[in-house]
Amino acid sequence: MAATCPKCGGKLKITDWKPDCPHCGVNMVYYGMEERLLLDADKAEAEHARMQPRVDRLKASFIGSKLAIARIVFSFIPILGVLLPLAKFSFNAPFAAADVANVNAISIYTLISEHLDFDALLSMLGSEVFGTTFIFFAASLVCLLLSVVGILAHLILLTLACSPKGKARNMTLGIINILLPVISCVLFYLFSQNIMALFPSVVTASSIGWGIFVYIGLLVVSLVVDMLTFKQGIDVKYKPCFVGNIPAEEYFKLVDDGVPLEKIRAVMAERTAEKEAEEAAAEAEKETVNA
Repeated sequence: MAATCPKCGGKLKITDWKPDCPHCGVNMVYYGMEERLLLDADKAEAEHARMQPRVDRLKASFIGSKLAIARIVFSFIPILGVLLPLAKFSFNAPFAAADVANVNAISIYTLISEHLDFDALLSMLGSEVFGTTFIFFAASLVCLLLSVVGILAHLILLTLACSPKGKARNMTLGIINILLPVISCVLFYLFSQNIMALFPSVVTASSIGWGIFVYIGLLVVSLVVDMLTFKQGIDVKYKPCFVGNIPAEEYFKLVDDGVPLEKIRAVMAERTAEKEAEEAAAEAEKETVNA
């Protein structure tokens, strides 16, 4: 496609390398630059006006009220619950004295990172004798880990708590985070009953630890604080935004209504003149008071 002059529309040849149009003589580099700068400025202000409400909602989600601040704390505290004893095994290993093993997040991490043999675990899962038992154990562990991931997701999604779907999102995730460790407890109970039946001389007792109940209780408290925060409500303080001295809401409405750019520019000029007049009047009043 051949290049054309932005003013007269005349076609340019390859030899027309100078900035001046050979047809009308206008400087094609600087022609319309002022309008382009205005368009760029309007675009930047419009993007800022679209982003600012999101920033205001994010800020309100964290420090919009005392309950909002408390919600952050109570949303994080349940993570500490997985460090408590979640389960307990009492066993008599061959040629060894009776021992008791407590299970928490640290011991689970150590088991997975240092001692767990995935090939052996897969073989057990496929075994007719051990398969069901270790499926209960694996599913219980997965539910517990998913609940921890859910807590982290809830903390991240607090940034969107004041968005239109923030309440439904938080409530749903909070309920899921409570149900996961409850399901984990049921699955672990089934696992413990089976493992004691399979190895009665080795595993003498297997029970759910008190820490899991504290963990679930902390998740319930977190959900209650979340509910109270939504019930009280958060007053989001939106920062006024302008595009060419036109309030952002009014500017976007003009654009959506298909108002020509020339008319929008006229409104901008009118609002700019009004603002300058107000500033001049305020400055004159200030000088009068100082005098």
